Amino acid sequence: MSTLFPPERERRDVASGATHVPDWLTLTQQAWIVGRFREWAGGPVPIRAAKVRGHEMSARTVCLGWHWQPYRYTREATDVNGARVLPFPEWMTRLGRRALQATGYDEDAVRSYAPDTALVNFYDATARMGMHQDRDERVLAPVVSLSVGDSCTFRFGNAESRGKPYTDVVLASGDLFVFGGASRLAYHGVTRIHDGTAPEACGLDHGRINITMRMTGLPG
Repeated sequence: MSTLFPPERERRDVASGATHVPDWLTLTQQAWIVGRFREWAGGPVPIRAAKVRGHEMSARTVCLGWHWQPYRYTREATDVNGARVLPFPEWMTRLGRRALQATGYDEDAVRSYAPDTALVNFYDATARMGMHQDRDERVLAPVVSLSVGDSCTFRFGNAESRGKPYTDVVLASGDLFVFGGASRLAYHGVTRIHDGTAPEACGLDHGRINITMRMTGLPG
């Protein structure tokens, strides 16, 4: 019965400044993004597992606009092959502004939102992401997060420590999550990938793609 009539997934504010909007992307949009991801992953800077304090992350990342390497942004991927990353796509700027609009930001905030980098992570069934803050940017504009593929358990915490209080949220394919304001520096991570939950026609048979777009505040 629960499979035939699953509970409705409704938009909710997880914390002050942090909003989850289920099913924000259509299946057609998701499949189109998967196609773009495959292009990005092929280079000029290929997808790779970044090293944090000498240890490889289990999620693999390809970057747009600026290349992220712990704990800084560069135009060239000096920790991979030295090539310049792909530019940040204009359609993603429009999508980011729509995301802010969908999560209640006012017109001025929407209009001024100009993300210039995206970290695009791929999680296989065993990948995780430890609790961390997104604090390598010079400005604290909202972070826009999009999910495609397998669902995950996303742990969204507080700005003071990696521990409690936190809230576990299931992010499914097509979901939007935006965090800014009081939650911009909240610790967050991925504790589990729910293997085999990607919907048909999303473009991905297994694994999870997560796009997080940000404003770096860096010149040029």
